[in-house]
Amino acid sequence: MTPYQVFITPRALQEAKELPRHMRQRIRRAIQELADDPRPANSKELDVHGLTQEARRLRLDKWRVVYAITATDTIVDVLAVRKRPPYDYGDLNALLGELL
Repeated sequence: MTPYQVFITPRALQEAKELPRHMRQRIRRAIQELADDPRPANSKELDVHGLTQEARRLRLDKWRVVYAITATDTIVDVLAVRKRPPYDYGDLNALLGELL
């Protein structure tokens, strides 16, 4: 299997930089691992209709990494790194719109 290219949006990069140090390291490793396995067991597909990409979230404790997979181009775009709760994926369409 060809490894995926992983891109991190400027917004997600800024959010990751603001994480507590121990979580920042775990999140960074988890994002790097998406290149080899973009659908790990602790991820879940998000229900978004009308997309050419597959939207997913990766759960690490109370934190969520929201990302999109473009299988035809073998690309993973990391869109956000948020704490849940209160994050409720309400801005998911806007985040995905930034990729276009």
